[in-house]
Amino acid sequence: MENNLTLFNTLSRKKETFQPIKPPHVGLYVCGPTVYGDPHLGHARPAITFDILFRYLNHLGYKVRYVRNITDVGHLENDADEGEDKIAQKARLEEIEPMEVVQYYTDRYHNYMQALNVKPPSIEPRASGHIIEQLEIVKEILDKGYAYEKNGSVYFDVEKYDKDHKYGILSGRVLDELLSTTRELEGQSEKRNSFDFALWKKATPTHIMRWPSPYSDGFPGWHLECSAMSAKYLGNEFDIHGGGMDLLFPHHECEIAQSVAAHGNTPARYWMHNNMITINGQKMGKSLGNFITLEEFFTGNHKLLDKAWSPMTIRFFILQAHYRSTVDFSNEALQAAEKGFQRLMDALQQIEKIKPGDTTTFDIEHFKSKCYAALNDDLNSPILIANLFEGAKAINGAVAGKVSFTEDDLATLRELMHLFSGDILGLETEDKSDAGDSEVLDGVMDLLLQVRQQAKKAKDFDTADRIRDGLKALGIEVRDSKDGAEWEVK
Repeated sequence: MENNLTLFNTLSRKKETFQPIKPPHVGLYVCGPTVYGDPHLGHARPAITFDILFRYLNHLGYKVRYVRNITDVGHLENDADEGEDKIAQKARLEEIEPMEVVQYYTDRYHNYMQALNVKPPSIEPRASGHIIEQLEIVKEILDKGYAYEKNGSVYFDVEKYDKDHKYGILSGRVLDELLSTTRELEGQSEKRNSFDFALWKKATPTHIMRWPSPYSDGFPGWHLECSAMSAKYLGNEFDIHGGGMDLLFPHHECEIAQSVAAHGNTPARYWMHNNMITINGQKMGKSLGNFITLEEFFTGNHKLLDKAWSPMTIRFFILQAHYRSTVDFSNEALQAAEKGFQRLMDALQQIEKIKPGDTTTFDIEHFKSKCYAALNDDLNSPILIANLFEGAKAINGAVAGKVSFTEDDLATLRELMHLFSGDILGLETEDKSDAGDSEVLDGVMDLLLQVRQQAKKAKDFDTADRIRDGLKALGIEVRDSKDGAEWEVK
């Protein structure tokens, strides 16, 4: 099939026809989660956005290597290279090993992505497994004069880089503006400029996660991880780099600077950014404390939720908006998504009831071309869904005897409806009985954990342990934390 796919390139600030570097191969890198807590709706959006891109590129016949990383070290509490590592902080609070935190939340992230029918990437590298590659890039950047060492830490010299290249090509930030708007924060005095960023940080004596290096026992900078992992698995120049709009600056801007300094070129040709999920107009995120986890959506256990919402309702809700538009959360919007999703799934079931006729009174070729046109126009999922509703209307009309299809055209329509809704948008029917069972299980577990908590308060540890061990024997793991007990079916 001829490729008419256009994608909005943040780098050029316009839609461009997609032309891979080495067709039919496509290299796609997407920034994955920092695994120190449960995934929330904000994590679901990039996962679903780039899942659609992955699915559609495969459908067009490309051989896609999709790399989505796990950040398990180096992401500090703030972007000014200060504060504690987010995972190490969680490990200290829980009194467990940092890699226990990583494993637990990575497993949960995978489980929720599977529930949302997000395909796993081709490769899922962890930052901690690529320390050698990161140190090699640090050395290259130092050798080329775009970084400096200070007290065992290595920082990228943004001002020096800007003179030879141009810092800010992705975000449009101008260095003069950064000079006037960034102030020196306490503890940053070892940097030449406050906007310089860490390539390698010397670990403080209490810092748990550390590796030996020529500079100090320390850990890599957050931005460096993606430069190293994308280059290792996709080469120094690849096709598409994706992520949330909140990563555009400074994370992706710094990635570009590092790669240009080390390798002489921008790492990706096309930069794609999905917009934010908002609650009352404010970005949803862990740092703001206004997030709703996917588990809370699926169980309904959150004060802002009227009820439990199924994974496919959440997926449909996200796809109803174009990936570059914001999505504002509300129960009303989820209610509309639930009805829309059900309408589409009902039509897919109704198609089996249509009896073929002698003529076709629905323009299938026009329907097909409109669906492809929507996807080719920068993955316009809301327009594609509107077209699928037209198909659903024709199906319902045929069941009612008002629209007719020949046997061949009926088979074509069935194939197209399943292709666009299932194979590409990733929507699939849900077993309602499972949802009911899930609600019952949630209720039973809440009750059991309340009884266990009361037993612990009464210092009746035998009963508390018996409940925990009994559940473990049934394949349900209970894990105590400072926020209460969490449970998971293993």
